[in-house]
Amino acid sequence: MHSQQKQHCTASSTALTLSSGSLRKYTLSMPTSNHKLALANRADWITRLAELPSRKTATTPIPAFFLAHGHPGIVFQSESTRGRGLQTVGGTLHTFLKDLGPALVEKYKPKGIVVFSAHWESPPNDIKVTDYGDDQPLLYDYYGFPPEFYQARWHSNGSTELTDRVLASLEKAGIHASRTTRDEPRGEDGVMGPAAGLDHGVFIPFMLMFPEGKEKRFPIPIVQVSIHGSLDPARNIQLGQAIAALRHQEILILSGGLTIHTFRDFAEWKYESASEPVKEFEREILKACLEESTSARFQRMMDLTKLQGFRKAHPREEHFIPIYIAAGAGSDAGTTTIISDIHGCQTIAFGVV
Repeated sequence: MHSQQKQHCTASSTALTLSSGSLRKYTLSMPTSNHKLALANRADWITRLAELPSRKTATTPIPAFFLAHGHPGIVFQSESTRGRGLQTVGGTLHTFLKDLGPALVEKYKPKGIVVFSAHWESPPNDIKVTDYGDDQPLLYDYYGFPPEFYQARWHSNGSTELTDRVLASLEKAGIHASRTTRDEPRGEDGVMGPAAGLDHGVFIPFMLMFPEGKEKRFPIPIVQVSIHGSLDPARNIQLGQAIAALRHQEILILSGGLTIHTFRDFAEWKYESASEPVKEFEREILKACLEESTSARFQRMMDLTKLQGFRKAHPREEHFIPIYIAAGAGSDAGTTTIISDIHGCQTIAFGVV
């Protein structure tokens, strides 16, 4: 979220009756428009995670992942979020994220995590990289929720060394970037006002993905990087490409958003009531990401914004932009794997080798 711009995530009394989640079978030949979704199949995504190749050497690249970061209601139950079936405590996304995190840590054993979130935009001429040190602060960048939503605790450390590596990679690519510390506000906190910290697009999914463990602190250092505030797909692909080499250095790159993010029509959040243009948009996302040629993949992904369903799914595109960063980061080697095809919450691995 741009420090001068508030992208409020607010509580709503409107009931969102989402399905328990839907997971589509896929091949390179995608389903037709009348394809009927099956219920989300946990065994299916666990199989897909298990089938991701393990790293053969320390320099084998770790895939870059676009993931659904979810809503605060996947961690905290309240009347305002109880109706959001897929994004609730114990819901499909909650379960998926609890499976995803441990699988990534066990398979890749990363030495650090670089994360992007839809909730942090910076000016196009100054990408920001956190350097928060030990026990990183959290930014409760949402509004109007019950008190427990602002009492979330998830402990992690930053890494000045990893921050330096990210900054050097961006500088090498000709992208101006600078570090930001815990003394510099980067967004609006729902209680404290201007503040620093990892936003809820990071700490909410990470609370489920990465348990703190016996030490009461997640042991892998984490650095957050802002997305390119132009919200231009090509610029954000370039941002991902600029740090792609970190995948070869035992660094896991995660980029969080959602494939459907609209408060104009809550029917779009549920597959059974979603409009056909939005369903087609999600099918086209997978087709684009599965293009074998990197140039064709990028072009087809950028063309997604021309579809009728794009604006119905994303009145403002900030929650879709992280997919371009992940695609760019995973473009130097490997192929694409669809990890989950949950309606509105697709998760995709780029650069699988």
